[in-house]
Amino acid sequence: MCPICALLLLLAALVALVYIFLTWNFSYWKKRGIKSAKAWPFVGSFPSVFTQKRNMAYDIDDIYRQYKDTDRVVGVFNTRVPQLMILCPEYAHKIFVGEFRSFHDNEFGKFANKKVDQILANNPFVLMGEEWKERRAEITPGLSANRVKAVYPVSQSVCKAFVDYIKRQQRMATADGNNAKDLCLCYTTEVVSDCVLGISAQSFTDTPTPLVGMIKRVFEQSFGFIFYTMAANLWPPIRKLYSVALFAKDVEQFFFDIMEKSIVLRRENPKQQRDDFLNYMLQLQDKKGLNTVELTSHTMTFLTDGFETTALVLAHTLLLLGRYPADQQKVRDEIGQGDLTFEQLSELPYIDACIHETLRIFTPLLSARKLVTQAHDFVNKNGVTVRVQPGDVVIIPANSMHHDPEYYEEPEAFKPERFLEVNGGVRKYREAGVYYGFGDGPRVCPGMRFALTQLKAALVEIVQNFEIKVNPKTRTDNELDDTYFMATLKGGIWLDFETRK
Repeated sequence: MCPICALLLLLAALVALVYIFLTWNFSYWKKRGIKSAKAWPFVGSFPSVFTQKRNMAYDIDDIYRQYKDTDRVVGVFNTRVPQLMILCPEYAHKIFVGEFRSFHDNEFGKFANKKVDQILANNPFVLMGEEWKERRAEITPGLSANRVKAVYPVSQSVCKAFVDYIKRQQRMATADGNNAKDLCLCYTTEVVSDCVLGISAQSFTDTPTPLVGMIKRVFEQSFGFIFYTMAANLWPPIRKLYSVALFAKDVEQFFFDIMEKSIVLRRENPKQQRDDFLNYMLQLQDKKGLNTVELTSHTMTFLTDGFETTALVLAHTLLLLGRYPADQQKVRDEIGQGDLTFEQLSELPYIDACIHETLRIFTPLLSARKLVTQAHDFVNKNGVTVRVQPGDVVIIPANSMHHDPEYYEEPEAFKPERFLEVNGGVRKYREAGVYYGFGDGPRVCPGMRFALTQLKAALVEIVQNFEIKVNPKTRTDNELDDTYFMATLKGGIWLDFETRK
């Protein structure tokens, strides 16, 4: 055999081996009597993770719609790893609530390494087992109603400055209007940094602190991290040998530095103490002997979770109120004029309903990926039982359920009245297993109360002062951005604000 032929034969054999390795598991679910969604080498059942030509939520949605009428569960593949997608809300609710012990952890925790990514690895969302339970118990008192109420005057002050900022931006706006996401990120940066750390990010000035830019970088998806998670699924032992941080080192160091300065400033000025989150964390530090890194990691939970997610929800709520002027007027009628007390802010059912309807349409949690912690049996519609074992992953397609016409009439339409108490309220949909705006069960978002307060405070000031209108540059459907890991409108949210007289 000639050398060239031998080389070609060797290459062909190598390609064949790689192909066999990548597709070896693709019969996993069929052998267990469970239908299996189509899968491809390298990318498994979710090619959009790699191609980034559309949001991965649509890959999940295609599978959900194909099998939901005939099955309660369906097999899928994350690269070559077999995982189980849940198709019925009853099982989804059990995973979050009823059978929580069997699905205690989030899959993302497997990819976080404290040695290379201290901020991410210490976030309660990724913490696992007893460590999560301990951290949750530590931070929950810092988010009590009394502490949220204590910083509410700060929120009101920031909201009024936000209104002035919007007026200035509107005067300078081009025909394309204002980028609502950027506006709202300025607001959440200012209100969260002030309420949590007691410092101003100068977000509404021409010379904001570097905090604003760093926050944007925190949530920029790194292709390196995406590639690493794919590689770790293809060959799990790589997690023991190598890890990639989600947050860049200079970003991480920036937040550690700003935390250290805030702590020193607060310690050196005891007369300026206030009953905020940093004050609580300092008390926790004294009680438990936390070092600066541990204290910073704890407090970063408030910061990272409060900046981006709340900004996205606020921007999309403004978008939907702009699209539906009648609902915007209902909000205006409910809030009236003048400042609202914390207690009055807490009793605004229609504005609450608007926020929950926004979270349904543009849910930050596009899908939940839960790690199996105790063996559990699922029974499919054909009577076949499939057992998942510790270490397996089940996927709850939250976005698909939120947009399923079986559960929500006209799912693409903005209908806040769905969530009014007279119609069953949020509890009706949560208990039915079809609403996950803030998650559910023991791992429900710990900052939910704080986030809702900041959202409502901003909406009250904006709706009182402006007529919100959607700029023609904004698309009219709800198509999601192709690559972002949370739900956000493709092409951006561009709004016009007309000052009310």
